[in-house]
Amino acid sequence: MNEKNYRVLLYYMYVPIENPEEYAQEHLAFCQELGLKGRILIADEGINGTVSGTVEQTDQYMAAMKADPRFAEMIFKIDEAEEHAFKKMKVRHRKELVTLRLEDDVNPNELTGQYLSPKEFYERLNDEDTVVLDARNDYEYDLGHFRGAIRPDIINFRDLPQWVRENKELLGDKKIVTYCTGGIRCEKFSGWLLKEGFKDVAQLHGGIVTYGQDPEVQGELWDGQLYVFDERIGVPVNQKEHVVVGRDYFSGEPCERYVNCANPACNKKILCSEENEHKYMRSCSDECRTNPSNRYIIQHELSEEEVQNRLEKIEA
Repeated sequence: MNEKNYRVLLYYMYVPIENPEEYAQEHLAFCQELGLKGRILIADEGINGTVSGTVEQTDQYMAAMKADPRFAEMIFKIDEAEEHAFKKMKVRHRKELVTLRLEDDVNPNELTGQYLSPKEFYERLNDEDTVVLDARNDYEYDLGHFRGAIRPDIINFRDLPQWVRENKELLGDKKIVTYCTGGIRCEKFSGWLLKEGFKDVAQLHGGIVTYGQDPEVQGELWDGQLYVFDERIGVPVNQKEHVVVGRDYFSGEPCERYVNCANPACNKKILCSEENEHKYMRSCSDECRTNPSNRYIIQHELSEEEVQNRLEKIEA
């Protein structure tokens, strides 16, 4: 098997950063000098990033970060890739690394749920007294998730605490295990669960990415693909079997292809086949299909007559 020339790095670290706005500008210049592409968030509470580059570029980046005492212990999750996973390099200052907007913020270095290794997490998945809670958004869950995990009905991570408060009966007095893509959301969310009064709270250390790369569990009990926030959209996790859980928004058929609704005011993520994308003009509803700013209609230069003909076929 040939090694791929590019890699994608996923990483984070909760660590105090002085003058985060200034550091963000300096870090952008450094990444551009190396030739990396990606998206990095800098806050006074730490760093959260995903970058892509050649093997040499990513090696140089990791070495430079490890040489900084603040990031010496940072763990990089590495995926091989055929090419860059991003179009541009962005480094931005944010108030929070993950947007929870809590009235009483949680410092994961002081309070967080118990860390579980992939093997320990696998065992918890088979424990009847454990509730597995997905800490990601609904569209991430719909593409892929751990078997038996609870799906939160949320579009944004900041809505998860309120959802938990409204659905406490699903969690009861059982042991709670939560998981997310790379682990950063669970660091803070699991701490919030403890502050909220839940007694037994654990998290998948390193997230789904680490679980899928673990040589022992090999991603077992994960179904579907992992939603990632780059050009790849979805990546495999389960090395033993692939079960498609995504369903076409229009037909309900198995599907793992995401598009965004063509109405810019909506922009909803839709799982759909290429055929249905064209049939429904990449729009989740009639309202979106007839929106004057519909990007699909503009992109394909459809006349009013052509649009009307398609609408009639949908209604037929």
